[in-house]
Amino acid sequence: MTDILLLELGALLVALALLAHLASRWSLSPVPLYLGAGLLFGEGGPVPLGASVEFIEVAAEIGVVLLLFTLGLEYSASRLLGELKVTLPTGLLDLVLNFSPGFVVALVLDWGVVAATLLGGVTYISSSGIVARMISDMGWSKRREASKTIGVLVVEDLVMAVYLALIGVLVVRTGLITATAAVLGAVVLVVGAVALNLRFGDRLSLWLFSHSGEKVLLGMIGFSLLVAGAAERIQVSAAVGAFLAGLAVSGHASHALRGQIEPLRDFFAAAFFVLFGFQVNVSAVGSVMLPVAVLVVVTVATKLITGWYGGVRIGLGTTGRLRIGALLVARGEFSIIIAELGVTAGLRDELALVAAAYVLLTAVVGPLLVRLTAHLPEHPAPAAP
Repeated sequence: MTDILLLELGALLVALALLAHLASRWSLSPVPLYLGAGLLFGEGGPVPLGASVEFIEVAAEIGVVLLLFTLGLEYSASRLLGELKVTLPTGLLDLVLNFSPGFVVALVLDWGVVAATLLGGVTYISSSGIVARMISDMGWSKRREASKTIGVLVVEDLVMAVYLALIGVLVVRTGLITATAAVLGAVVLVVGAVALNLRFGDRLSLWLFSHSGEKVLLGMIGFSLLVAGAAERIQVSAAVGAFLAGLAVSGHASHALRGQIEPLRDFFAAAFFVLFGFQVNVSAVGSVMLPVAVLVVVTVATKLITGWYGGVRIGLGTTGRLRIGALLVARGEFSIIIAELGVTAGLRDELALVAAAYVLLTAVVGPLLVRLTAHLPEHPAPAAP
């Protein structure tokens, strides 16, 4: 049995390495290719795996924690609050415009309110990882449209902290009091993490991450898993706990040493995307392509509207406004995390199908639109009347 496990894992990792290479050559995120690998090797695929699935399931759980923990490390509390003040109106418009299509389509398909709330989350949240990669690849890090885009992502990530807590309660169908307590608990944890970072962030960061090598790596992973596990125990969500753990200890030392954890995060995150693909019956994807196509067309348009509005608020011209919207089009890790909650709860098989196809398409369309906007002429903002 061990030999089969090693052979399967070895073949899978080599395949993922080749896909990551292709994604880099094509200037795309590897996320849709990892999902495609999961479809190939999973249920209904031509080359299903068996012995390695249990290992991949554990690796996927760790992948979610590390994804959210490193995302939290990206933000200091002062930066988060500064971005929030400037971008909150755009972020609220983003929530309304992009949550609504998924929610409405699920209701039209008669999936029920809980599944509709999940699909609304899938269509709402942009991929922070893909967006950051595109901004870096295009050399836009110091441009105003990049700053505005990151501000919108900050709002989305904070909304997700409360949303995931609520969804975690809804999918297990607990009562109103429990759901309310979970949401309030998530809000308290967010406020607490921000306050902790404002007061002690740099000192905590320096204390935890002042060394190098294996001490930092083991410390960061151990800390993120402990907090995520504690959050899960109080029914808040391991993902929320991991994000807030990263936010609480973010600081100069953690940013300088974040590169040590990122390769390991990428390894486990790849397992997460592959596992989600495993759970999707590829032979049934064709049955959901009509609602997926509708969602892609509508939500590309709604993200472009969000970007246009955000660009107007900071005085950008036409090209800058379009770039913000194009950067926000790609969905990825959060959308899959949300759909995975529905799969685990046994809600609707179609939810996984729609989410997989939707992420695959938007993660390809988004970067293509960004590259198209890179060739547009720069237009200054119209003069105020």
